[in-house]
Amino acid sequence: MTEILSSLSALSGRYDAVFCDLWGCLHNGKTAFPAAVAALQGFRANGGRAVLLTNAPRPKSSVIKQLDAMGAPRDCWDIVVTSGDAAQMGMLSGAVGRRVHHIGALKDEPFFTDFSEDLAAFAKSQPPITRVALENAEGIVCTGLADDQTETPDDYRAALLLAKTMGLPMLCANPDIVVDMGERRLYCAGALAQAYEAMGCSALYFGKPHPPIYDLARRRLGEVSGLADPQILCIGDGISTDVQGGMAEGMDTLFITGGLQAESFGPDVENPDQGLLDNWLAARQLSASFAMGRLR
Repeated sequence: MTEILSSLSALSGRYDAVFCDLWGCLHNGKTAFPAAVAALQGFRANGGRAVLLTNAPRPKSSVIKQLDAMGAPRDCWDIVVTSGDAAQMGMLSGAVGRRVHHIGALKDEPFFTDFSEDLAAFAKSQPPITRVALENAEGIVCTGLADDQTETPDDYRAALLLAKTMGLPMLCANPDIVVDMGERRLYCAGALAQAYEAMGCSALYFGKPHPPIYDLARRRLGEVSGLADPQILCIGDGISTDVQGGMAEGMDTLFITGGLQAESFGPDVENPDQGLLDNWLAARQLSASFAMGRLR
């Protein structure tokens, strides 16, 4: 049975680090959650390391700028690791060819130009990646929808059908299907990859719950902490990304029930109903180590 916690401090001393999701846990896409900020600050004050692990398709520098703009202080985290970072490595390695067609928004442009320190040298050692029209591409790099405020995956059906006839693989820089921005639910790159796979096509994933982002996070954590085998807790509101990914990596998980699935666990978002939670997890054949309404 998943243990429901009142606060992150209830686990004080049990973990060397947390891998904490952003959307739905630390912020809602517009503002940081004060209680979540305080929880991570407290964890760090007690000697823990806070790794912000996000399926954002942009490099970490872009995400850090977003966090600053949302009022998330830098003393609530140690490292930022993004799906974009891991996907950049895949792209630079030629996972979908070197002539690629981009599906995504203008805000995702840094994916092709802004590389973190540990990827910049690798980028220089590789043949260049060239962005081309779909009909000239060897593969697709999908960072999201061009306009996630108005579009849905149906708007991309014609383009995906053309890509199918060409046999193009897709690199998905964000496995999330949807996110909540304030009160609005928006589609992510994972929704397009899911639609493409439903057509019988191939999509490659680099964010949660897939191994590349965890490998990168462990490497970066080791560089700053010196810990050879840290005890890590994965925190997130995505059952098929944060929880499933953490479980697959052999780590304990803290499921934030007040995020994407808030309506499933009773009327009090802060205090999920134990029976509803257990039944909901059982139906998905998953069992988080811990649960909490909102991170605090």
